[in-house]
Amino acid sequence: MFVCGNQACGARWEPDEVQIRNEGQGPVFRCPQCGARNHVEARTARDGTTVYRQVAAKPAAR
Repeated sequence: MFVCGNQACGARWEPDEVQIRNEGQGPVFRCPQCGARNHVEARTARDGTTVYRQVAAKPAAR
């Protein structure tokens, strides 16, 4: 389950309800409801599939 990090939104989404893309700062999903970017981390499971888990937003590079 992913949760939109936008405080005003907070919508919950199943992994199959969002599209995960790399928009230049690593994998993210955009909330289908409000469009907020939410960072995820990719891992390879033992069976070879890629699984994602939500992580805190990465700080901006300076």
